[in-house]
Amino acid sequence: MTSGDLTGFETPGRGRGILDVFTHSYLLRLLIRKGTATRYRNSVLGWTWSYVKPAAQFFIYYFVMGVVLQFHRDVENFAVYLFAGVVAINLFNEGFGNATSSIVDNRALVRKIYLPRELFPIASIVVALIHFLPQVAILLLACILLGWTPTLISLGAFLLGLFIILLTSLGLGLLFGALNVRFRDAQNIVEILRMLSTWASPVLYTITMVEAALPEWALRIYMLNPLTTAVELFHLAFWAPTTSTPSVEDVLVPTIGTDILTTLGICIITIVIGQLVFRRFERSFAQDL
Repeated sequence: MTSGDLTGFETPGRGRGILDVFTHSYLLRLLIRKGTATRYRNSVLGWTWSYVKPAAQFFIYYFVMGVVLQFHRDVENFAVYLFAGVVAINLFNEGFGNATSSIVDNRALVRKIYLPRELFPIASIVVALIHFLPQVAILLLACILLGWTPTLISLGAFLLGLFIILLTSLGLGLLFGALNVRFRDAQNIVEILRMLSTWASPVLYTITMVEAALPEWALRIYMLNPLTTAVELFHLAFWAPTTSTPSVEDVLVPTIGTDILTTLGICIITIVIGQLVFRRFERSFAQDL
């Protein structure tokens, strides 16, 4: 049996993982366009739901935490503090949830042709980012009305917090997206994690309350949650500049700064694990679907 020159060929069905996404940018754009076009298809309100749902969520939280529990007395501009955390968690929840179901939702494509399967969770996270923009626009408008002015610290904190959320969503999305194809129980685990995400981060309460309630070792475990750092970065970007106490920003910067490198390391580890599990399970995606 003779063998020809196979230099220009690749092993069928196997690629370079996430790196292949960069060589299939056209397909990525198509998937993003499909995700944004079909999200509110046959909906009366359409894209207005991108404003209605977070607004309803915010008012419920504000009524319970701000009015009933009177947190607005202890936290200056509590509405901004609350909404900054809500939009951060909403981005994670949507990106993580969409990435988990992305392979199953695109089963027709997965079974018919080969393309880098990482395209599906990445496209779903980009779609979540697009739907995040109206929410952050409302937050930005509220902050401007309260005297917010952009600084390098606020801009950097926002971009870094956004980067951490996207990395976390991608790592967990790859992991549970692959598991969800073989074991549909993974979807239920994801729903529990999404439900807990709001309470496991300083969204409805302040980080100082956590520091006062937990011993040092438990606080360190709490701070290992990447969303905690991301939410605090959003607070630093939007809420801190609107307060009348200049020291708030001075306190947040060193506190968050000590955890940023740890958080980024955890994000990278999550992506590596997610990619390894994804590549392990993608060999049987077509059969399992």
